[in-house]
Amino acid sequence: MVSEYIYLDNAATTFPKPEEVYVAMDNLNRTGAVNAGRGSYKLAQIASELLYDTKNKIANLCNAPNAAKVIFTPSITIALNQILQGIQLKDGANIYLSPYEHNAVARTIELITEESTYNVYELPMDDNTYEINLDKTQSMFAIHEPSLVCCTHISNVTGYILPVETIFDMSKKYNSINVLDTAQSAGLISIDLNVIKADFVAFAGHKTLYGPFGIGGFIDVNGIELREVIVGGTGSDSLNLYMPENSPEKYESSSQNIVAIAGLNAALDLLDKNGVHYKKEKELTDYLVDNLSNVEGVKLYIPSDREKHVSIVSFNVDGYKADDVGNILDEEFNIEVRTGYHCAPFIHKHLNDIDSLGTVRVGIGIFNSKEDIDKLVECITEITEY
Repeated sequence: MVSEYIYLDNAATTFPKPEEVYVAMDNLNRTGAVNAGRGSYKLAQIASELLYDTKNKIANLCNAPNAAKVIFTPSITIALNQILQGIQLKDGANIYLSPYEHNAVARTIELITEESTYNVYELPMDDNTYEINLDKTQSMFAIHEPSLVCCTHISNVTGYILPVETIFDMSKKYNSINVLDTAQSAGLISIDLNVIKADFVAFAGHKTLYGPFGIGGFIDVNGIELREVIVGGTGSDSLNLYMPENSPEKYESSSQNIVAIAGLNAALDLLDKNGVHYKKEKELTDYLVDNLSNVEGVKLYIPSDREKHVSIVSFNVDGYKADDVGNILDEEFNIEVRTGYHCAPFIHKHLNDIDSLGTVRVGIGIFNSKEDIDKLVECITEITEY
């Protein structure tokens, strides 16, 4: 049944997963789904080895410094909550968010500022190019010195690759704490933490890493201490009512999802190190943009610099709400896309898409083809001719 559909919602979660991921999870679930770090018996030791091996692969993927620690959480949303609720800022601190932030960041910042004296600023954006204005950013930083800067790496709405290296270079001049959301970038584009001056890097196993749901986390790059947000059992020092003092143990309470970790481990082994996957997704992205640009009545929301754009294409069709287009694609053509505001509350005022109730979003993955794109464009063309 699934093979009859064209799946183009890979920005929400990549699907399908590589066969090796399913095999690894099934095998672990049947032969070794025990608690890692909770026992000295052989199966527990094997589970612990798998956990540490997977952490090492995450660190290596991002070229993390040797002192960096990888923390596993059930999702990237929980990881970002632990980071942002755990950071201890002074009264009057200035927090900067990009206009592309997901609600995992936006709502968490809203929560922590409700009873504080923090000031929240949005990084300036050019509404014509849909790109961050770096000159204005530099000026804002000079006037209101940043204490915390949060940036997603790739927008989950427009596919824009944000200039995080430059933004974080600027903010570090003021000793800012920098938080990078790699939900749409980890495994797809290069992340070198010896170059990108991030203090915390959150990742999602089920998106561009091609792992399963149920595993995410963050990299504690520089050992900045976080207040504990979630506490509980760690498998050690159990008579002590306080969490361990050191990272990562301080941030990892409860049993780890070792089955999901097995799937992520397998996915990490399959990640392309030579850029072939990126090249394919970039080619399909450009192919879609080029073809949709020729369809009368279609408005695209993409950055002007096409080199800063990959995998995600948002658009609207004149005379239709975004949901209407999505429903037609699903019900009449068996094409699955995402519609709406995509859990990204700030960007839509810049896109001026409120009348359309958001955008139609195409999320391209490694299992898509030019034939998928051709069929989508054909169907969109048909819709514009209704």
